[in-house]
Amino acid sequence: MIKFLLMVNKQGQTRLSKYYEHVDIGKRAALEADVVKCCLFRKKEECSFVEYKDYKLVYRQYAALFIVVGITDDENELSIYELVHNFVEMLDKYFSHVSELDIMFNLDKVHIILDEIILNGCVVETNKNRILAPLLALDKMAES
Repeated sequence: MIKFLLMVNKQGQTRLSKYYEHVDIGKRAALEADVVKCCLFRKKEECSFVEYKDYKLVYRQYAALFIVVGITDDENELSIYELVHNFVEMLDKYFSHVSELDIMFNLDKVHIILDEIILNGCVVETNKNRILAPLLALDKMAES
Protein backbone atom coordinates (compact mmCIF):
# COMPACT_ATOMS: atom_id res chain seq x y z
CA MET A 1 0.00 0.00 0.00
CA ILE A 2 1.13 3.53 -0.72
CA LYS A 3 1.49 5.59 2.45
CA PHE A 4 2.55 8.94 0.99
CA LEU A 5 3.81 10.69 -2.13
CA LEU A 6 6.09 13.70 -2.06
CA MET A 7 7.34 15.96 -4.82
CA VAL A 8 10.45 17.83 -3.69
CA ASN A 9 12.87 20.14 -5.48
CA LYS A 10 16.68 19.93 -5.25
CA GLN A 11 16.71 22.45 -2.40
CA GLY A 12 14.51 20.13 -0.33
CA GLN A 13 11.35 22.25 -0.59
CA THR A 14 8.19 20.18 -0.75
CA ARG A 15 6.07 21.14 -3.75
CA LEU A 16 3.41 18.45 -3.36
CA SER A 17 2.56 16.08 -0.54
CA LYS A 18 -0.22 13.54 -0.41
CA TYR A 19 -0.70 11.25 2.58
CA TYR A 20 -2.82 8.11 2.45
CA GLU A 21 -2.64 7.46 6.19
CA HIS A 22 -2.98 9.91 9.05
CA VAL A 23 0.24 11.65 10.04
CA ASP A 24 0.10 14.57 12.47
CA ILE A 25 0.92 17.93 10.90
CA GLY A 26 3.85 18.41 13.27
CA LYS A 27 5.31 15.03 12.37
CA ARG A 28 4.90 15.57 8.63
CA ALA A 29 7.62 18.22 8.51
CA ALA A 30 10.07 15.94 10.32
CA LEU A 31 9.13 12.98 8.12
CA GLU A 32 9.55 15.02 4.94
CA ALA A 33 12.92 16.37 6.11
CA ASP A 34 14.18 12.85 6.88
CA VAL A 35 12.91 11.49 3.58
CA VAL A 36 14.59 14.33 1.70
CA LYS A 37 17.88 13.57 3.45
CA CYS A 38 17.58 9.88 2.58
CA CYS A 39 16.88 10.40 -1.12
CA LEU A 40 18.33 13.69 -2.34
CA PHE A 41 21.87 13.05 -1.19
CA ARG A 42 22.22 9.64 -2.80
CA LYS A 43 24.46 9.16 -5.82
CA LYS A 44 22.94 8.53 -9.24
CA GLU A 45 24.59 5.09 -9.32
CA GLU A 46 22.77 4.02 -6.15
CA CYS A 47 19.47 2.17 -6.16
CA SER A 48 16.23 4.17 -6.17
CA PHE A 49 14.77 2.03 -3.38
CA VAL A 50 15.62 2.88 0.23
CA GLU A 51 14.46 1.32 3.49
CA TYR A 52 13.42 3.99 5.96
CA LYS A 53 11.83 3.20 9.33
CA ASP A 54 8.52 1.39 8.62
CA TYR A 55 8.55 2.32 4.93
CA LYS A 56 10.31 1.52 1.73
CA LEU A 57 11.01 4.66 -0.25
CA VAL A 58 10.87 4.60 -4.04
CA TYR A 59 12.10 7.74 -5.74
CA ARG A 60 12.86 9.11 -9.18
CA GLN A 61 14.45 12.35 -10.25
CA TYR A 62 13.08 14.39 -13.13
CA ALA A 63 15.16 17.50 -13.86
CA ALA A 64 15.07 19.53 -10.62
CA LEU A 65 12.25 17.53 -9.00
CA PHE A 66 12.32 14.34 -6.98
CA ILE A 67 9.20 12.25 -6.57
CA VAL A 68 9.32 10.04 -3.48
CA VAL A 69 6.74 7.40 -2.63
CA GLY A 70 6.58 5.74 0.78
CA ILE A 71 5.20 2.19 0.60
CA THR A 72 4.69 -0.82 2.86
CA ASP A 73 6.89 -3.91 2.73
CA ASP A 74 4.37 -5.94 0.75
CA GLU A 75 4.21 -3.45 -2.17
CA ASN A 76 6.18 -4.09 -5.35
CA GLU A 77 8.94 -1.48 -5.71
CA LEU A 78 9.23 -1.80 -9.48
CA SER A 79 5.52 -1.25 -10.02
CA ILE A 80 5.68 1.91 -7.91
CA TYR A 81 8.78 3.03 -9.82
CA GLU A 82 6.79 2.69 -13.06
CA LEU A 83 3.77 4.37 -11.44
CA VAL A 84 5.90 7.43 -10.72
CA HIS A 85 6.98 7.52 -14.35
CA ASN A 86 3.36 7.19 -15.49
CA PHE A 87 2.38 10.08 -13.19
CA VAL A 88 5.11 12.29 -14.67
CA GLU A 89 4.04 11.33 -18.20
CA MET A 90 0.50 12.43 -17.33
CA LEU A 91 1.78 15.76 -16.03
CA ASP A 92 3.92 16.16 -19.14
CA LYS A 93 1.01 15.38 -21.43
CA TYR A 94 -1.36 17.80 -19.70
CA PHE A 95 1.07 20.69 -19.13
CA SER A 96 3.23 20.17 -22.28
CA HIS A 97 6.65 19.72 -20.70
CA VAL A 98 5.75 20.14 -17.04
CA SER A 99 7.96 22.32 -14.86
CA GLU A 100 8.17 23.07 -11.17
CA LEU A 101 6.23 26.30 -11.75
CA ASP A 102 3.40 24.41 -13.45
CA ILE A 103 3.08 22.27 -10.35
CA MET A 104 3.24 25.21 -7.96
CA PHE A 105 0.62 27.29 -9.79
CA ASN A 106 -1.70 24.42 -10.73
CA LEU A 107 -1.61 22.32 -7.58
CA ASP A 108 -5.34 21.57 -7.79
CA LYS A 109 -4.94 20.04 -11.25
CA VAL A 110 -1.94 17.99 -10.15
CA HIS A 111 -4.02 16.64 -7.25
CA ILE A 112 -6.84 15.73 -9.65
CA ILE A 113 -4.41 13.72 -11.79
CA LEU A 114 -2.94 12.04 -8.72
CA ASP A 115 -6.40 11.26 -7.32
CA GLU A 116 -7.37 9.59 -10.58
CA ILE A 117 -4.33 7.32 -10.32
CA ILE A 118 -4.26 6.54 -6.59
CA LEU A 119 -7.23 6.09 -4.25
CA ASN A 120 -6.75 5.40 -0.54
CA GLY A 121 -3.18 4.27 -1.15
CA CYS A 122 -4.04 1.80 -3.92
CA VAL A 123 -3.41 2.21 -7.63
CA VAL A 124 -6.80 2.31 -9.35
CA GLU A 125 -6.05 3.61 -12.85
CA THR A 126 -3.08 3.62 -15.21
CA ASN A 127 -4.75 4.39 -18.55
CA LYS A 128 -3.59 7.83 -19.62
CA ASN A 129 -6.78 8.80 -21.46
CA ARG A 130 -9.00 7.86 -18.50
CA ILE A 131 -6.75 9.70 -16.06
CA LEU A 132 -6.87 12.96 -18.00
CA ALA A 133 -10.55 12.75 -19.01
CA PRO A 134 -12.00 14.49 -15.89
CA LEU A 135 -9.44 17.29 -16.09
CA LEU A 136 -10.03 17.84 -19.79
CA ALA A 137 -13.80 17.91 -19.14
CA LEU A 138 -13.29 20.59 -16.46
CA ASP A 139 -11.16 22.63 -18.87
CA LYS A 140 -13.82 22.34 -21.56
CA MET A 141 -16.50 23.53 -19.13
CA ALA A 142 -14.33 26.46 -18.05
CA GLU A 143 -13.87 27.55 -21.68
CA SER A 144 -17.59 27.70 -22.38
